Amino acid sequence: MIAVPVKVSTLYKDLSDSIEGIKRDPSSLISSRRVVDKALTDGKTYYGINTGFGALASRRVSSEELKQLQNNLIISHSVGVGNDIPKEITRLMLMLKIHSLGIGYSGISADTMNRLIFFLEEGLIPVVPEKGSVGASGDLAPLAHLSLPLLGYGSFWNEDGTQVLDAADVLKRRKIEPIELQPKDGLSLINGTQLMSAYGAYVFEKTLSLLKLADIAAAMSLEALQGSSVPFDERIHAIRPHTGQIETALNIRNLLKNSEILESHRSCGKVQDPYCLRCVPQVHGASRDAVRHAISVVETEINSVTDNPLVFENGDILSGGNFHGQPLALVLDFAKIALAEIASISERRTYLLLEGYDGLPTLLMQETGINSGFMIPQYTSAALVSENKVLAHPSSVDSIPTSLGQEDHVSMGSISALHLLKIYENVEMVLGIELFTAAQALDFRKPLKPGDGVETAHKIVRDAIPHATEDHFFKDDIKNAIDLIRSRKLVKGVESSGCLLS
Repeated sequence: MIAVPVKVSTLYKDLSDSIEGIKRDPSSLISSRRVVDKALTDGKTYYGINTGFGALASRRVSSEELKQLQNNLIISHSVGVGNDIPKEITRLMLMLKIHSLGIGYSGISADTMNRLIFFLEEGLIPVVPEKGSVGASGDLAPLAHLSLPLLGYGSFWNEDGTQVLDAADVLKRRKIEPIELQPKDGLSLINGTQLMSAYGAYVFEKTLSLLKLADIAAAMSLEALQGSSVPFDERIHAIRPHTGQIETALNIRNLLKNSEILESHRSCGKVQDPYCLRCVPQVHGASRDAVRHAISVVETEINSVTDNPLVFENGDILSGGNFHGQPLALVLDFAKIALAEIASISERRTYLLLEGYDGLPTLLMQETGINSGFMIPQYTSAALVSENKVLAHPSSVDSIPTSLGQEDHVSMGSISALHLLKIYENVEMVLGIELFTAAQALDFRKPLKPGDGVETAHKIVRDAIPHATEDHFFKDDIKNAIDLIRSRKLVKGVESSGCLLS
């Protein structure tokens, strides 16, 4: 088995290291393939190697037809529909498929494995439609599309992921012949949870930074609204010691250090702030813990073998259900809810910033009436939060039998995965709107300075988005805020200023 497991936090480096390891030492691949080759001559029946698939598992296939059986499997399962999966996620699917096959319990042939690695290294990333998997025998239809170019069918992305190129034409130009799948190859290629895993790993790798950014946005809003720092006192969280809650409270305390704004109203007599300020540790923290659990499941999954049947060193070839997507479906749904809540509380803070709270101008502009101020970006936040409520409905509670009842319970985890990405993107936009809204409000607290971390964040936002004195194209502000989030410049800038974030 591969020695170094792949972690979400170092996802792309770990996968690259894994694939290099497979190239250096293919011994596990070779030994598992020997088991398959031996099985082809022992006269026994092995699912998917010399039988049909799914409901046709009891039908024996003659030795003369075994290679055609594998080709037919790929072609017949390529029934995906809908938009194409983004190139970056499809590339991750390919990397995860190679990594899983390389663990050495699938029995895939060397030629097929080497061609997959060649595609990856040459940037030949197949085009895969996003819909068609029910997350039961893994992600059959998407993985079939991922495999089509091996046979000279399907499509590749161009270099920048903006155009679709016919795979046959690309291979012909490069003078590359399609390969002939060997017995078991097709089944190894399409059995697996690589679509669900890729979406989960892709989103969670980004979420690790996004959760820190959510704390930064909350601290900016807290200062702008002259909220109280008391709810972040370490003693409060020590007696309800959820890990995420403690981490969030610590982040806020670090961000607020040396705040002149907080010091200026320490004795103002205010008793309590609204929950969207006071309960940031409890809400953000719960989402942190949910995502932490989801990441642990995804990390287990991407370091697992989700093929069927499985090939063992002693010669056993065993049929099981490791391809079933239920472990992923449940935690992807859980993460959907957790991320949606980050946006939900963020939108409430944005709304509060517009109300004229503690001396701020209503709608954060001096001249309103002729100007709508920051009223309308909050509409966008509200719309996105509402959309998230629909997308957060758990897909995993549904099941529709397939394969003539052979696959009578399915996970629908692929739907969870697609919705997770949409929710994540919505959360980016909602937090982006809070960032530039809070920055606008903080401008009105000058000359008092916010905490060191908040001041650094404010400067970074202001470098990208200027103070607004009149209505303008707020869409440009949203785009610039999202660019800040995706570049991770804001989080890295705050961390480098000495405000360490958990």
